[in-house]
Amino acid sequence: MPTVSAGNAQVSYRVDGSGQGLVLVHGTGFGAEGTWGHLTEHFTAERTVILPDFSGCGETTDDGAPLTAEILAGQIIAVIEEAGNGPVDLVGFSLGSVVTATVAALRPDLVRRLVLIAGWTRPDDQYLTNHMQTWADLSGHPEAFGRFGTLTAFSRDFLNILGPEQIEQIRKGNLPSEGALRHIDLNLRVDIRELLPKITAETLVIGCAKDHTIPVELTRELHAALPGASYAEVDSGHVVVYEKPAEVVKLIQDFLHQA
Repeated sequence: MPTVSAGNAQVSYRVDGSGQGLVLVHGTGFGAEGTWGHLTEHFTAERTVILPDFSGCGETTDDGAPLTAEILAGQIIAVIEEAGNGPVDLVGFSLGSVVTATVAALRPDLVRRLVLIAGWTRPDDQYLTNHMQTWADLSGHPEAFGRFGTLTAFSRDFLNILGPEQIEQIRKGNLPSEGALRHIDLNLRVDIRELLPKITAETLVIGCAKDHTIPVELTRELHAALPGASYAEVDSGHVVVYEKPAEVVKLIQDFLHQA
């Protein structure tokens, strides 16, 4: 896969399709392929789909220093400038939502439309703080770390549809990697409230009504901080890209195709 330099990182990314650039940005722990790979075929017929892995995921390498939203945004900016071919449509999930909002604030010239899924703005919500701290505290117990992450990633209804064998497979893939722990550390600190007024791109915010990782109230708060942004809410747990993939794809496509 191609790479591009950004600060202290060599950022790896994948490119598929043709047409206007569409950049899909992943969240905590799981890289671009694990988050978006199963959905890219819905966009590649008319879009150049770009899947970057920021620090902590995939083949991207850096010096291991603590992360900030600005550092990760700089990595996405470098990929857009390298492969985006003009202003792109930018979609972020979870931590990727925080990062893409930062990109849109710092480089509005690079972003045509912006979609923020299951995002948040501030570190001082006590549910979020305790969730992330508990997850980090389980890093010495990989099975418990994976089970906690899986339990809070999906709604109860979806977990019951999956059943024990599939849940166990997901749990085994949810490991306390160095990258995941660096992302969780950032989740505990990140605050983008001062950046949000700088966003000029047309924006869609998507909340997840049954989100046990990022409470939907925090995503609604993100929407409220972006005057003029559209809002949609999906009856889903946090990882809506797997729980309700068709609904997410339709929301993204309908928004991007608006005149």
